[in-house]
Amino acid sequence: MPDEIELRLLIEAIYLRYSYDFRDYSKASLKRRVRQAQAQLGCPTISALQERILHEPQAFMQLLQYLTIPVSEMFRDPGYFLALREQVVPLLHTYPSLKVWVAGCSTGEEVYSLAILLHEEGLLERTMIYATDINPHSLEKAEQGIFALDNLRTYTQNYQLSGGKRAFSDYYSAAYDRVLFDKSLRANVTFADHSLATDSVFAETHLVSCRNVLIYFNRDLQDRALGLFHESLCHRGFLGLGSKESLDFSAYARQFEAVSRPERIFRKR
Repeated sequence: MPDEIELRLLIEAIYLRYSYDFRDYSKASLKRRVRQAQAQLGCPTISALQERILHEPQAFMQLLQYLTIPVSEMFRDPGYFLALREQVVPLLHTYPSLKVWVAGCSTGEEVYSLAILLHEEGLLERTMIYATDINPHSLEKAEQGIFALDNLRTYTQNYQLSGGKRAFSDYYSAAYDRVLFDKSLRANVTFADHSLATDSVFAETHLVSCRNVLIYFNRDLQDRALGLFHESLCHRGFLGLGSKESLDFSAYARQFEAVSRPERIFRKR
């Protein structure tokens, strides 16, 4: 019980001090992440962590890295991207210009994956991609387009399974233990701070991809995020979710129809 009280006070303190709203995030998930941050920052209790982050903005930025879990990979769940190629792209071709929103983009793996797919399908030049996240460090890394060389084998396999049409190495240059992705992939990308917990819709879009983000929200915040996506999407626009996420039992379940239920791709009614 004391831990529950301390956690609630910490989350409220973060909101009051830094305006980051984690109040409707899954408590079980938050507790795990806070424990990891305590160990890293040398704080024996959550209260000690709270005191430190209130007085040390840099300590809060360290905590933020744990609270936002910037973990991803390129072409994660290849079947999702294959379904986009085969079932969504033909319909996207009917629009003269496109806007895509990658919500909770983390360090950019999803953004570059979509950019490569759109490039291969002849759509990237007429597409504006909005890549948003609440973590400024993640956004900075995403904008740089630099990733660890160790991950390239997995990324390449995912790309091939997703229906990739070229050699994956065409899209990056390698040096030492890093790879830099081609700048042309992010020429039409706008990276921006945006919170699904507190911010509003900023543009009309044709595709929203928000994958493996809603699983960290409670039901109320999930419905808020889905409401933003529904409001943002144009008539008959597309929504992609993560493999463990669903519209079932949400307030917006009847506002979308399944395009590929196994791959969690839906279309606004």
